[in-house]
Amino acid sequence: MHYRIPKPDIDFNPPVYQCRRATKPFVLDGNVEKDFWEDAEFTDTFVDIEGDKRPVPRFRTRAKMLWDDENFYFGAILDGDEIWGHQTERDCVIFWDNDFEIFIDPDSDTHQYYEFEMNAKNTVWDLLLTKTYRDGGKPVNGFDMHGLKTAVHIDGELNNPDADNRRWMVEVVIPFSAVCECAQQPRAPKKGEYYRVNFSRVQWKVDIVDGEYKKRTDAEGKVLPEDNWVWAPTGVINIHYPELWGFVFFTEGDETYEIPQIEKDKWELRQMYYHVNGYYDEHGHFPKSLEEVTAEGSYTVKPCYVPAKHTFEITCDSLDNEHELAIMGDGRIYTYNK
Repeated sequence: MHYRIPKPDIDFNPPVYQCRRATKPFVLDGNVEKDFWEDAEFTDTFVDIEGDKRPVPRFRTRAKMLWDDENFYFGAILDGDEIWGHQTERDCVIFWDNDFEIFIDPDSDTHQYYEFEMNAKNTVWDLLLTKTYRDGGKPVNGFDMHGLKTAVHIDGELNNPDADNRRWMVEVVIPFSAVCECAQQPRAPKKGEYYRVNFSRVQWKVDIVDGEYKKRTDAEGKVLPEDNWVWAPTGVINIHYPELWGFVFFTEGDETYEIPQIEKDKWELRQMYYHVNGYYDEHGHFPKSLEEVTAEGSYTVKPCYVPAKHTFEITCDSLDNEHELAIMGDGRIYTYNK
């Protein structure tokens, strides 16, 4: 059975990152090993996008983040001796090369979020997603992150398999003004607030042929699929599951934050969304009640489900009874103060 929206084979356990305020001068050169980044912790090492059921990536990848009143700073170290890239046109399909990618959802509603990609040649692709592809979203390739700054530092030599290649590093500066316009509160974040963020590293399997990297092929000459290594696994080979991205909390010092209960309430609504859409794929219409797809008492929230011919709505009160939550048929989650 083909499902339009596969249910991810993973528990709700996104990584959490305490993003400290930048306190030192910044010089953009791609090198993450400098004073500016000393106060920033590394993320956990990236894993396969499907999680623990897949092998550990053959190269290590880690990222760091900092912030100030204007900018969101990203640094990453991509270990490995296969350093190559060919794409040179802005907004081309960067992941045809090995690449580094950033995804940002400023208000955790899974819609109107941002994607950024770059290769080892410092060619970039930035775009706005109206909503996830599974929900009929469209990429807005004409969107540009105004004020975006990027740099690459290579320990080795680009496109030369004979060089002493060890790793490549990236620095990315994204102004908050470029990624907050679609948020429920279009402004830079404040202390204690969070964005949903994920990172991806696309790595192609290659062979060295006549002194060049060539993508590995199968017996029929078809290029083998790329590897997808991420900070927050989604349980499916699809990064566009923002509900499973990491939580990046903006801090002023050493304070720490945990995933709030309201996000766990949202995850319960998301489970219903998966089940209702799965029922539609199997029967050609939405169920008349949630009891047709979930056992009574399956959730801690108390949902109200309203089906229609072509869509549905599920609402509930948050467990703290301070908010009303709603997930729509197109997957967007709304949060209302009571």
